[in-house]
Amino acid sequence: MISALVWGAGLGVGLWALVVYLFPPRPPLQALVDQLHATPSPAPILTADSGGWALRMGRPFIRPLAVVGLPTRRLSNDLAVIGKSIDHHLAEKATLAITGLVLPILVHLVLLVADVGLGWEIPAVVSLLFALSGFLVPDISVRQEAERRRATFRHALSAYLNLIRVLLAGGAGVDGALSDAVSIGRGWAFHQLRRALVTAKLTRTTPWSVLGQLGSELDVHQLSELAASVSLAGTEGARVRASLAAKAAALRTRELTDAEGEAQAATERMSLPVVLLFGGFLIFIGFPALASVLGGL
Repeated sequence: MISALVWGAGLGVGLWALVVYLFPPRPPLQALVDQLHATPSPAPILTADSGGWALRMGRPFIRPLAVVGLPTRRLSNDLAVIGKSIDHHLAEKATLAITGLVLPILVHLVLLVADVGLGWEIPAVVSLLFALSGFLVPDISVRQEAERRRATFRHALSAYLNLIRVLLAGGAGVDGALSDAVSIGRGWAFHQLRRALVTAKLTRTTPWSVLGQLGSELDVHQLSELAASVSLAGTEGARVRASLAAKAAALRTRELTDAEGEAQAATERMSLPVVLLFGGFLIFIGFPALASVLGGL
């Protein structure tokens, strides 16, 4: 009965995915009307890659996963940060899940051919665990990579603020300071800043508005604060050198605090192997004496 339930559930999920792929649900009329009357949003600054073998193999499963609300808004922001398209991510999740589901079954079939039977329970449980792991691992990887890139961007932003402050002190204008400072740096973070400023020039918009948009897409509020400060300088003529210096100092303090926290966390993680090693040493020393005492009873 359990086997019939498992196979029936798998068949039902497969048929549901096939029906959703062939006959996708139509959006409500109110949503379509709102799209017609909505003001067009600016084009995103962050670009996404839409290639790879996982996208080609998992393309039929993109629409069923999107229907159930995947990915979440937060995960969509993380995907934009690492430059990965939503279709690519959903296809990768489906491909890894199916691979994890099928691989133990194939191994079980090979063992059956070799006359080494394990029963159907163990391959079924292992297949479900592998499929669940393959479905969740891409999300975990995306979140970790996005946090790493945000930390890298904050580190580069601190240097960018110092460069802008120096150029403003030398008599440069706000627009010139933004462009000259970003041309000095290298790396992914400065590439995104240069891309934002080039977008501002091509679309004939103010650089601080595009920098604010980039801060929203990256979920780095320090960049949004920089855009607000530069906006005051560009529109109201406010002096922002002291404000930029304070923001740079705050970023450096946060980086130092994060580094100390990571070092303390690594130290705490090292305590467990030390305790296990000490316990193994005690067993190694005390086992002969305990064996002798038990043997003499």
